[in-house]
Amino acid sequence: MKEQKIQRLVRTLGIGATYRGYRYLNYGIQLCMQDENYLLSVSKLLYPQIAKEYQATSSSVERDIRTVINVCWEKGNRQLLEEISLRPLSARPTSSVFLDILVDHLRQNSSDTK
Repeated sequence: MKEQKIQRLVRTLGIGATYRGYRYLNYGIQLCMQDENYLLSVSKLLYPQIAKEYQATSSSVERDIRTVINVCWEKGNRQLLEEISLRPLSARPTSSVFLDILVDHLRQNSSDTK
């Protein structure tokens, strides 16, 4: 998966590079695109791997990703998020649901799935 497509989607959702969670989210999406097991165990597999890559703690990765999801939900392009989720969202999605929505959307709209 090309990093540019991930970055474009994240930015279109209203999440800018000024947030630490922006980098974490982009890298997390790349990992999930390569191996779906990360989506099944976000806290135990994904956050520690992102933390290792960025010399951070798992808890700070989790917090910073929650922050950018909240930015998207409160100030960003919520309409686009609902469109790509293919269902109405009555509440802010959890981190794992948010990642699943983005990964699925990128897979469906990409010729290079890995």
